[in-house]
Order: sequence, then structure tokens, then C-alpha cells
Amino acid sequence: MNALHIHSNYSLLEGVITIDDIIQKALHYNLNAVALTDTNAMYGLVPFYKKANENGIKPILGTYIDEPGNKNIYAILLAKNYNGYSDICRIISARKLKNDFSLFSLLQNEFENLFILISSIELLLKIPVYNNIYAELIITESNKPKARKLFEVAKRKDIKYVISNPVYFSEPADYKLHKVVSAIRTGSTVKNIKEEELVDKEYYFKSPHHFIDLKNKLPEAFDNAQFIIDNCNVDLELGKHHVPNFPAITEHSGFTLLWKYAHEGLVKRYGVLAKNIESRLEEELQVIDDLKLSDYFLIVHDIFLEAKRRAMMTLTRGSAANSLVCYCLGLTEVDPVKYDFYFTRFLNRSRSSLPDIDIDFSWKERDEIVQYVFKKYGYNKVAFISTFVTMKARSAFRETAKAFGISDREISTISKHIPWTDAKNLPEISKRFPESKSLNFNIEPWKSIINVAARLANFPRHLSIHPCGIVISPLPITTYTALEYAANKGVGLIITQPDMYGVEDLGLVKIDLLSQRSLGVLRDTVGQIDDNNLRRVKRFS
Repeated sequence: MNALHIHSNYSLLEGVITIDDIIQKALHYNLNAVALTDTNAMYGLVPFYKKANENGIKPILGTYIDEPGNKNIYAILLAKNYNGYSDICRIISARKLKNDFSLFSLLQNEFENLFILISSIELLLKIPVYNNIYAELIITESNKPKARKLFEVAKRKDIKYVISNPVYFSEPADYKLHKVVSAIRTGSTVKNIKEEELVDKEYYFKSPHHFIDLKNKLPEAFDNAQFIIDNCNVDLELGKHHVPNFPAITEHSGFTLLWKYAHEGLVKRYGVLAKNIESRLEEELQVIDDLKLSDYFLIVHDIFLEAKRRAMMTLTRGSAANSLVCYCLGLTEVDPVKYDFYFTRFLNRSRSSLPDIDIDFSWKERDEIVQYVFKKYGYNKVAFISTFVTMKARSAFRETAKAFGISDREISTISKHIPWTDAKNLPEISKRFPESKSLNFNIEPWKSIINVAARLANFPRHLSIHPCGIVISPLPITTYTALEYAANKGVGLIITQPDMYGVEDLGLVKIDLLSQRSLGVLRDTVGQIDDNNLRRVKRFS
């Protein structure tokens, strides 16, 4: 079989195989296609898609969706095309955001743009038979009895079937690492972790030679698998920008409205106009129009104006100061003509990424303006951006030591001598860092703990929220990516599953609304000065 469904380490402490491992294994075994199916997620999908294409491997995009409260009942969803990819985005989002999500109910419907692989006998018995549903036969030593029953059900219901081997780790020896991260995920220890929290020991990246006998016995299963591979063709159109439409309340098009605002601002800024200034403004507007970014500038301008209307202290930063358009819109206060700033440093026709106009707000007022953006541009079209909190030296050591059953007190005594560095440096830490010279990791259990912790270098620990980034989409965001709640920031904050790099690759518009404590202090200071002056006036009046 040319494709395996793989759970990368982006599944947040479930699969322990990295995307680089996946690609290297696929190249080593001369596989022409690989499927990535993170659990109820697509965290690693964009980097996987890019890396696979770079190496001439067909990326098959999918997910592993389980029934809430019963993770033994699940389905593998594979996208046939972009519409199927969007279906998966919506399904994952429903699984993460809706309390009444039911896999049984979901699969009563036919998804013509998906292939659906089912290895649960109970699920296969309860859903209608559609052309794109396949029984997934996972034939490992411990799973043979279940696979045989599933095969009988499939034959009885006239359902096509495939043979697959899920992958959670690269080599058989990595099962120990899977056991450790599963203990971390569940808050247990390696000795006490429940068997149901672990996967089959045979869920490693097997050579195609493992399947030769099965291919001779069940050739139809492999023909079906090849059919699925041939018909999964998703183009994510990375680099294509999905700029939201500015909800203009006039008859003007986006560009016409931007042209109007920019020229009105030009007159206010300069009064009597020189030809070189007018010419530069027209050139900048032409570049913006060519790149179809007029609505982006209108949205940023709208957010900035709303802040001014609410008497908020706000300013923009960064290379936007190089733009005469931004200066004329009032977004910046530095004259780019006077100081001979280059617009091309901010935006040019060769630039593949969107321009970056960062807006600062007082830390007391940012939430208010964010709520304005959600309300105006649509709660289903705006979301916070996620960020992956990854394992560095201290966190990897601490989490691994807990999984080995070491007490918090003993862990704290040692971890304070571990510097803020990459976890891969842990085996050599006493030699490389002066503050760690007192540590002796050459005896057990520390030697094993350190070696395992080093393997967790840069593994995602959990999702958090990007400190300032939000995305605004022209269509519901689930057309382009999956969403979930941010677990560590309270109820109600919805984030994208890809981080800022994945979001930008997918072409979604990222706007940075930054929270600045200094602006809050300045606002309070001005307020106190005004209050003091008012008191003086009253005293002497």
C-alpha cells in the first residue's frame, strides 16, 4: 500500500513521529503518497503538505475523527479535493466546538468529496452504505480477530475494504517514547498508564514488504487503496490570498473607496500638491490594486478610525511608515516623502506575503476593539490565531521526570539548574552550561529521563493564543481551516488550528492588534493631568 494514515507529533502528545521522519521514511521506502490524519485535528497539515510536495510525495490530507466519550469508535476522513478539505475543516470544528457532536449522526450523511475509512464494527453496522465508505482492515497480531469480523460485515453489507497500518511512531523501539508522551498527556506515569491510552505496538512505519502476503491474499483491498490514492487530489493553493471584502456602505468599489480616502488625506497632509507626491500616491495605489489588497487597507483603516472614534490611544508600527497611502489614511505620522522612505520595502509586486500593518492599543482597550472587529466582520469569519507551546529543555525534563514517577520536589531541585535551551542539548548539558555542572545525569533513572526528554525537543505541548494576531476571512473560516477553543484562555475564545505560519500559507489575512501597557500608562497619566487641572480650575474659580 502506498499510503499510511499517520498521526504526527502535532496531535499534541499522541503520535511521536515528526513530519521530517514521515518524509524520510516515505523516501526510504519509495512511497509515492502518504496520508496525515491527526486526531480531531489538522495541526500539522500545512507543513506536511509543503514538505511532501517539496520531496515529490503526494500528500493525502485527512483527519481521524472519534466519537465523543468513546475513542474506540472513529473514522478516517480523506479529502478528494478542496471541497473535501473544507468538509474536513467544518467537521473538525464541529467536533471541537459543539457539545452535541455525534459521529454516528454525521455519517448518516453522504460526503461525496470524502473517502471514509471505518474500522469500528458498531459504526459500520449503523451507517448507510455509500460508495465512498470503506471498511478499514488493520491486521496486526492483536487486531486479527476484530479485522476478521469487520471483513465479514463488509462482505455482508457489500462494502468495499482496504488494508491499512496506522502509524504513531517511526520505529518499533519508539513505542517507549509513545508510552512516555501518553503518560504526560494523561497525567499518569509510565508504570501506571492504562492500556487503553496506548496504541498497538505494531503502529510503526512499516516497510511495504510487510504487506506482500496480504496483497496476495486480498488484492482487492490494495486495488481499493490505490483507487483512493489516485482520487485524492487537493490543491491548497498556498500563497493565494483570501482577502475579506470591506463592507462598504456606499456605491464605491473597494479600490475606488480607497482612492477617495487616500486623495482626501493627501490634501489634508500636504495642502498644495507637488506632482512628485501625487505621482507617488498613484503608483502606490496601483500596486495595491494590482495585488488586490484595497479591501485589506480599508479594513485596517476602519479599525484605526473606530479606535479614534472611541478616543483610544493607538498607533501603527513597522514598515507601514514607508507607505504614502498609509500616511494619507492617517495610519502613520511620519512623512515618507520628506524622509525618502522606500515604499517597496513595505509592499511590492514581487512580495508573496501580505503587508504587515501592526496596530498598538492600550492593554485596557484592546479587547474592546477586538470585539468590534468580530461584530463588524462576522463571528464566523474572525478568529484568534493559535500558537504551539513546545517542549524546551526545562519543560521536557520536568514532564518526562513526572512520567517516570519522580516527585515534584526532586524535579524542582534539579530543573532550576537547567538553562533555557533546546531540549536536544540535555544529554550534554553538564558539559556545555556552567550552571548545570553540578548535575550528574550518568546514573539511572536520570540517564533514561534525559535521553527521553531530549527526544521531545520542540514537540508541541499544547495550543495557546498568538499574543496579537487575528484572522479575517471572506468566507466562513472553516472553508479554509479548522477551529477549536483555546483551552488555556477561558471559555469562548476560538482559535485556528494552524499557527501564524500555517494561516499565512493558507492565504488568510492576519492583522496584528497589539496590547501595549505603555499606552495604558500614558492614557492614565494624561487622564490624571486632566483631573488635576480640572480640580485647580474649580479651586480658583
